[in-house]
Amino acid sequence: MPSFPPVQSVQRALALLAELNRQRVTSVGELHQRTGLPKPTIVRLLETLIAEGFAASDSRLGGYQVTSKVAALSSGFHGAPMVIEAARPWAIELTRKLKWPAAVAVLQEDAVFVRFSTIADSPVSPFHATINMRLSLISRALGRAYLAYCPKEERQLLVRMLSASDHAEDRLKNLARVVQQLVRSTRSRGFAERDLNVEPRNSGTIAVRSMAHRVVLATLGLTYFRSAVRRSTLVDTLVPALKEARTHIEQSIEAMRAP
Repeated sequence: MPSFPPVQSVQRALALLAELNRQRVTSVGELHQRTGLPKPTIVRLLETLIAEGFAASDSRLGGYQVTSKVAALSSGFHGAPMVIEAARPWAIELTRKLKWPAAVAVLQEDAVFVRFSTIADSPVSPFHATINMRLSLISRALGRAYLAYCPKEERQLLVRMLSASDHAEDRLKNLARVVQQLVRSTRSRGFAERDLNVEPRNSGTIAVRSMAHRVVLATLGLTYFRSAVRRSTLVDTLVPALKEARTHIEQSIEAMRAP
């Protein structure tokens, strides 16, 4: 629940801007019909939007229209923000069906970081919290899923970064060979798994990548207690459900990007 009630003036301004954005050019009367706002309010809001550079009055066309400045409002809505918004409902649905917590991670430098988690929605989570947790590309499922499916040139760059990493778990002998084996095994299975030696050993994580236009945008994982999930259940139930959620996420991303 919000701490304070919504600010009505802001709600009205956003509603007006949204409607203005839907039309090539429109008038005060048309905006009144579509939004239900009083005409004096519309005029004041339009004058404010014009003063801030988000709208313009075109006398030749006989109405108002948005300016190119509105594009700046979406400049931060790409990459991580977009994929997290697309993934959120499907991750929640995944946990609702299977009970195990799901997580969405995105790349940051030489690791992936958890940006969304359904631990709060899971009655059987092995972890208390994972938001903003750094996960290795070498040993963690969410990291391995990224490393296995990112473009070859990007993977080579990541290997060079990992070889100079401050994190001991990433500085391995024959790192390039280890990565090659991880890529081969992950692609062969169709999903990534956490290293068995990573704590806590009583739980495991599987993960898949979410892609658009051959670019890995994020990875989606599911964590479970090993004692409660047989290998057959993992392969026949958890993995298909994870991949189905991944498909829905990718479809949502495409819908967001569509004109």
